[in-house]
Amino acid sequence: MTVKTSRRERQILDVLYELGEGSAHDVRDAMDDPPSYSSVRALLARMIEKELITHRSEGNRYIYMPMKKREEASVSALEKLVNTFFQGSPVKAVSALLGSSKQSLSDQELDELEQAIHSIKNNVGPSDRSNKSE
Repeated sequence: MTVKTSRRERQILDVLYELGEGSAHDVRDAMDDPPSYSSVRALLARMIEKELITHRSEGNRYIYMPMKKREEASVSALEKLVNTFFQGSPVKAVSALLGSSKQSLSDQELDELEQAIHSIKNNVGPSDRSNKSE
């Protein structure tokens, strides 16, 4: 199940990933053009309901932190992007990214991509690869 997040919720998640954890005041202080303190508290409460973040009590305040590691959230967001805009095809997504005139890759970056592809080929057997393309 994918959870829809608002721009402000994504902004708060970004802040929490940067801070690691923080109070509502910490989150608000780290935001660009922050909403009111009560709005931040309401957003944090909604994000707990959506299971995007969790919290613990520390004295008379709550400390908030993301439920998932940034890498896990990134993979989930990327899968959603690929499914939404590229018909679930990683090849179409990578081709679009590499073919973009705004993206100019250095020889070193191309070598890194080549190594990543080589690694994937070596870690996945041919029968596994053919099943994934179906």
